[in-house]
Amino acid sequence: MRIFVLLAVCFPVLNLCAIEQEKPVRLWEGDAPGALGKVDQDIPTLTAYLPLAEKNTGTAIIVCPGGGYGSHASYEGADYADYLAKNGIAGFVLKYRLGTHGYRHPLMLQDAQRAIRMLRAHAEQWKIKPNQIGIMGSSAGGHLASHAACVFDAGKADAADTIDRVSSRPDFAVMCYPVISTDPAVSSKGSMDLLVGKDADAKLLESVSTERLVIKETPPCFLFHTYADTLSVEHSLRFVNALQKAGVPYDLHVFQKGEHGVALSPGKNGVAPDDVHPWAKDLLFWLKQNGWM
Repeated sequence: MRIFVLLAVCFPVLNLCAIEQEKPVRLWEGDAPGALGKVDQDIPTLTAYLPLAEKNTGTAIIVCPGGGYGSHASYEGADYADYLAKNGIAGFVLKYRLGTHGYRHPLMLQDAQRAIRMLRAHAEQWKIKPNQIGIMGSSAGGHLASHAACVFDAGKADAADTIDRVSSRPDFAVMCYPVISTDPAVSSKGSMDLLVGKDADAKLLESVSTERLVIKETPPCFLFHTYADTLSVEHSLRFVNALQKAGVPYDLHVFQKGEHGVALSPGKNGVAPDDVHPWAKDLLFWLKQNGWM
């Protein structure tokens, strides 16, 4: 049964007066694999922000908020989902498990893969198209999105759980000022410590450096970063270089100015209070060019 909360409040920045928001849905009915407990922090969920029927494009994007694998930033989660829904795209905010609660790789990736499978398995229920499901993330959430774009499988046809029978490959991926490389010269050590542990060996660190994981089957990608970001633009450049070598299509947008955590930036970074940063409009253009809108 689908339970909706109808928000009849106007959001000036998003020009949104009504949106269908579902209550969070657990990724697994019982305990998630590898769960360390049974409280909220142990239960990965998806929260849907659905476009009104007359605007629905059938495209869905799973949103992985940033937060260094230690928290979930709402301005990179719910705010993005609102913006997407306003533009006809179903936004699904993923509450993945965090390093601050004792979780380590590969459980975060497992949560993202499960979210993709869930949307694909229940596409009809959410009125989305199973071949128009993307994943999006900022900062550490961008690392998770890039990881899911590189490591996936076709599903197991004989799995007892019907969700596990479908593919975990996203149809496209969006990375906003992402953490990519574990190279000490550019790495976000705090994020990686929470992802794999402070004492992780070099081999494990290399295994989560996603520019090393790009394959020709990696889906088309959209990336944006700023030159001024304290998280070096080198992360995005290295990932794009890997995409180029693998023959994977991409859009790369690098802006000169803007601190880490640019997000939609209403009223900041030169953006008017009732507007969004140009990257967000560029994203819609890219989606339209590729037939996902």
